[in-house]
Amino acid sequence: MTIEDEDLLLEVLNSAPVLDGVPTEELDSPAGSELVERFGGVGTTAERLHLKRTRDALQGMIRQKNGATEHLARTLRNAVLLPEATSHGLHWQLDAPDNERLSARVVLAWSLVMERLPGRLRACANTECNLFLIDHSRPGTAKWCSMATCGNRIKARAHARRARGS
Repeated sequence: MTIEDEDLLLEVLNSAPVLDGVPTEELDSPAGSELVERFGGVGTTAERLHLKRTRDALQGMIRQKNGATEHLARTLRNAVLLPEATSHGLHWQLDAPDNERLSARVVLAWSLVMERLPGRLRACANTECNLFLIDHSRPGTAKWCSMATCGNRIKARAHARRARGS
């Protein structure tokens, strides 16, 4: 897995943020077009639909909701990893239909993160947030998508509760 694939995974997972209490859909916006283009997608409506469904299924898997594995299996149904021998060892090339390739890359990246960093891919601890994080900290205790936003909000609320309780 490359850092680019991990970035792709997080960007797709985080493409439906809650802004000012309102759920949004970035994959249908110019930001979604930029995401697809940056990661080598084809930019079709069908590709974005595959990405949305894959994102929703992965979010369900991470939040341990039932039924998500069926979509992930469909996402990978037409995908094949082909080995290529190089002077540096084997390189695996993803072969999938154009509209499904980016979604397949997201699922493969998710699988590798789950394997290499078990328990480190998680939803933000702020229940009003819809973002995800991959915890690369040494102790593995990161809770928030961003300390600057969600972390500070949660800590400020806890402080206010303690202050009211005193």
